[in-house]
Amino acid sequence: MSAVTARQLRFGAELRKLRERAGLNATEAAGHLGMRQSQISNLEAGRIGASPERVRALAALYECTDRPYVDALAAMTGERKGSGWWEGYRELLPAAWLDLAELEHHAHTLRGAITVHIPGLLQTPEHAREVFRQAVPALPPPEIEHRVSFRVKRQRILYADTATPYQAIVHEAALRIAVGGAAVAGAQLKHLLEMSEHEHISVRSIPFSAGAVPGSGQSIYYAHGPVPQLDTVHLDQSHGLSFLDAEPQLAKYRTLFERLETIALSPARTRQMIHAIARNL
Repeated sequence: MSAVTARQLRFGAELRKLRERAGLNATEAAGHLGMRQSQISNLEAGRIGASPERVRALAALYECTDRPYVDALAAMTGERKGSGWWEGYRELLPAAWLDLAELEHHAHTLRGAITVHIPGLLQTPEHAREVFRQAVPALPPPEIEHRVSFRVKRQRILYADTATPYQAIVHEAALRIAVGGAAVAGAQLKHLLEMSEHEHISVRSIPFSAGAVPGSGQSIYYAHGPVPQLDTVHLDQSHGLSFLDAEPQLAKYRTLFERLETIALSPARTRQMIHAIARNL
């Protein structure tokens, strides 16, 4: 059986939450719909899919009347498994990286906040390559190139005909760290300025003068789904990637982004800062 992705796990977890809120166990739910208990369990574990009609039948049984939410769950079942471009990296990169690409692919809007790095979706290949060269333990050259090409392909969501809206909050520290030396850093800042001119991309910086920053020390990514219940938070930490979707967690990070937005410079003032930093390289 193929690996269960984070998106499949999320789909199953949503069905389980609906069943538990309805006060039914898996055996009872299966009996009402003429299914086997193992089918309910496999659905909720993300191991198997379901037709949109089956999803709607389960939602009706669980007395879920939130139509947009049910429609969003039903739409998830119509996706062809294993068809995303990221599957070509299945044996080359950690599974969590593929889950991130799939999350971005399906997101309606993306928001990111980062302290000491340029956001991955806005990195040049040369900048990304230098970042991966600093990994501990050291990565072999072929894996570095796999990671660079994967990062570049992730960026396609910003260039597609229906490009995904993206809001990036970047600390001044990340803008001033000359990753790869002056030439690479200068090209990166130029690229950042060019990307910030797109209507669907917002780049805002938090200056050193803002003082203490909430949530600093980690890379935070908020992916908006078709409905708020299907939002996801992605954290990139030293021990690896994490995906959060419990409502208290989502509420926490929504509040965090609101606080960050109050101290970040406007897009126009951010471009002025980037120009100034680039001139002094």
